[in-house]
Amino acid sequence: QVQLVESGGGLVQAGGSLRLSCAASGNTICISTMGWYRQAPGKEREVVATITSGGFTTYADSKEGRFTISRDNARNTVYLQIDGLKPEDTAVYYCNTEPWHAHICRNEHPSWGQGTQVTVSS
Repeated sequence: QVQLVESGGGLVQAGGSLRLSCAASGNTICISTMGWYRQAPGKEREVVATITSGGFTTYADSKEGRFTISRDNARNTVYLQIDGLKPEDTAVYYCNTEPWHAHICRNEHPSWGQGTQVTVSS
């Protein structure tokens, strides 16, 4: 399995920026897509952005622009740059990986980190 550790969250003023990091370890050869999700109090977890091993990115509606996802395959790390933070961005941000549908990865499952708290004050 893959283990994930997020970092970079914190308390920031509205309009500020943060760069979240997620380092993967374990069976990293089986990592296909990596992504960032977030969950606010009383809300369901939602996708923010995803990125494939080839660097193709997708963003949730209204996220493209302020949010930028990137990936360093050599370091097994995915990043999320957030600019122009708003109070509604306050949430726990989680890193996620999806495995390749390959024989060698047949026992792998999606992995989740413990999350990093982002709090935006006005």
